[in-house]
Amino acid sequence: MTRGLPDHLYRILDLARWAPSGDNTQPWRFEVLGDEHLLVHGFDTRVHVVYDLDGHASQLAVGALLETLVIAATTQGRRCEILRREDTPETHTLFDVLFIQDASVPVDPLAGCIQTRVVQRRPMSTRPLSDEQKAQLSAVLAEGHQVVWLERLARRWQMARFLFANAKVRLTIPEAYEVHKAVIEWGARFSEDKIPEQAVGVDAMTARFMRWAMSSWRRVHFFNTYLLGHLLPRIQLDLLPGVFCAGHFALQASGKLESVDDFVAAGRVMQRFWLKAAQLGLLIQPEMTPVIFTRYWRSKRVFTSTPRAYGQIDKLNRQFAGVLRQASVDGVFFLGRVGTGPIPRARSTRRSVEALLYRGA
Repeated sequence: MTRGLPDHLYRILDLARWAPSGDNTQPWRFEVLGDEHLLVHGFDTRVHVVYDLDGHASQLAVGALLETLVIAATTQGRRCEILRREDTPETHTLFDVLFIQDASVPVDPLAGCIQTRVVQRRPMSTRPLSDEQKAQLSAVLAEGHQVVWLERLARRWQMARFLFANAKVRLTIPEAYEVHKAVIEWGARFSEDKIPEQAVGVDAMTARFMRWAMSSWRRVHFFNTYLLGHLLPRIQLDLLPGVFCAGHFALQASGKLESVDDFVAAGRVMQRFWLKAAQLGLLIQPEMTPVIFTRYWRSKRVFTSTPRAYGQIDKLNRQFAGVLRQASVDGVFFLGRVGTGPIPRARSTRRSVEALLYRGA
């Protein structure tokens, strides 16, 4: 136990902390109000992270955490009731989680995948998913949500080129540079609160160059402007993996997501989908930056000091609609690629339960 936590509550939190979050930020803390009562503090990073438009990325992550709590609770013979406190600001949401003992509750079959679910940023097998695999993945989606598949070689190539173009924005604006500089743990195979270098997805030579170049924005800007310093990372992180996978997918809500509750609910759907994929032996890599950048464009928001980026994002927004075809871009809340292959040797781990306990403002 940790700090006097009941054994069952510690075990639930020890599983739930493995929920996914953008760049392994883990934007949550746990406040224990009783043996069966937890207050989840959800924070967002919109002030200093360009990828967290209006806190939506953090809200998706908090939704994934809440769903993981629900699943983890079943391993301790409990079901959950979750209620958001509506009088709290979007930047610091509060969720009461009540654990109710119920001997009739079966262990959720996805519980065994909570810790084994990983991100695979490298190329995967191009073997298509079976109709049965896709049916099982679709079956875990809550009502009002659907998955759009982009699988054939022509569609994968289209997506790869789209992601390759998007990556030029991602790697050439100073606002994204500040995020990348903060979230990579260089020389590491594992990291409890960042992305370890060996899990980034580039080869060792490119990683060494990136580490050297990213010591300052001035250096990054020089190499991007005069020596195409962004080209190798874009090829290795976007173009090749975009082609070499079973396919891409978009998780879509029936309408435009707007409220905190919309994004939290979408995060819960995302997590069940991802855990089901892990149960089926599939690997996933999120492809969220084009979703975020084009949302900035459609909402007419300033997000970078680099003027040329806006023309690039305007073009990307039109390409996004063409890539998705029947799907509404406003309803898409998660974009990713999927496939099979070796389990990554390097990965982000998590902060301990002790480190995640809430200690006040």
